[in-house]
Amino acid sequence: MGSAKKNTSAARKARIEEMRRAEQSRERRNRILTITASTLVVAALVAGTVFLVQSQSDDEPAADAKTSGSFVTGADGVKTWKGTLGRTHVAKTVTYPVEPPVGGDHNQVWMNCNGDVYTEAIKNVNAVHSLEHGAVWVTYNSKAPKAEVDALAAKVKKTPYTLMSPDDKQADPIMLTAWGAQRTVTGASDPNVDTFFQKYVQGEQTPEPGAACTGGLSK
Repeated sequence: MGSAKKNTSAARKARIEEMRRAEQSRERRNRILTITASTLVVAALVAGTVFLVQSQSDDEPAADAKTSGSFVTGADGVKTWKGTLGRTHVAKTVTYPVEPPVGGDHNQVWMNCNGDVYTEAIKNVNAVHSLEHGAVWVTYNSKAPKAEVDALAAKVKKTPYTLMSPDDKQADPIMLTAWGAQRTVTGASDPNVDTFFQKYVQGEQTPEPGAACTGGLSK
C-alpha cells in the first residue's frame, strides 16, 4: 500500500516536472520571438492586453450560456460537475452557477498558478482559465482560522499548478476547486487536501494539460 502510494506520488512529481520543463522551453522560444519583433508591434500587443483586462470590469456581466448541469457528491466528499462547462474566451465578467466556479467561459488571460498566493480576491474569469490549465484553486472566507490559512499558503507555495486567494462569497470557510470538481476541507492538516492535490493537479480532468501557469496575471 505504502509502495503504491509512493509510486503514485513519484509519478505525479515526474509529470509536473515534465510539464514545467516543457513550459520553460516554450517561454524561451517566446522570449526569442519577442526580442526579434518590432517595438511597435510589442507595444500594440501590450496596450491591447491592458485594455482588455481593464475593460472587462466595465462591461455588463454575462451569463455563461454554455454551462449547464449540477453537482453530484461522491462518497469521498468531492462534488463533481455533471453537465457541460463552456470554454469560450470572453471579455465580459461571467455569472457562474456556483462559487467558486468550477469551469465555464472565461477571460483569455489566466491567473498565474505556479504556487501563487494572492492576499486579495481575484477575478473568477481569470481563475477559471487557470483551472482549464490543470490548476487547483484554494479559496477561503473570513471564517477560516488564520493559522489554517497560513499553513495552506505554505503548502500552495510548494506546489506547482496551484493558486490561493480569499473568496468571501463562498459558503464554506475553506474550499478546493479544480476544473469540474470541488470539495470543502477543514484545514491544512486535513488529509483530503493532499488527496485532492494528487488527483486534480494536472489531473485527468484538465482540458489543456501542460498549458502555462506563468505569464498571466499576477494580481
